[in-house]
Amino acid sequence: MDAETGQIVDHFLASLEGDTRRIANGEWGLSVDAAGWPLHVGMALRDGLLQAQAQVVDAGVLDEHSLLFWNRSLPLVRFAHTSAGEVYVKGELPLCAVQPQMLDRFLGLLVRTATMARQHAGRRLG
Repeated sequence: MDAETGQIVDHFLASLEGDTRRIANGEWGLSVDAAGWPLHVGMALRDGLLQAQAQVVDAGVLDEHSLLFWNRSLPLVRFAHTSAGEVYVKGELPLCAVQPQMLDRFLGLLVRTATMARQHAGRRLG
């Protein structure tokens, strides 16, 4: 792990309100509200990138074609799904971009994207 990058992430997460934690060397967790229920974001330094992901909704809640359409307009983050169909939001930043301002933008986009999808899912189910 790049120690300097790890320190930047540690300091950034410490500045946030909410549930943040260091899980292991180069791995963190963040839990925030996204459309009324917790979004658990996992982050890790791997392969020269800061990777982040969080489960958005269970299988069958969102149309896969909508996810593909949304992916075309999203910077830094995208939707993916597991073989079981659970929908995740994922993103990566190169280590050279891991600075407080970019972390704020990156994690903000990840949470906002998950929130948007959950709100859409709620309208479809409601």
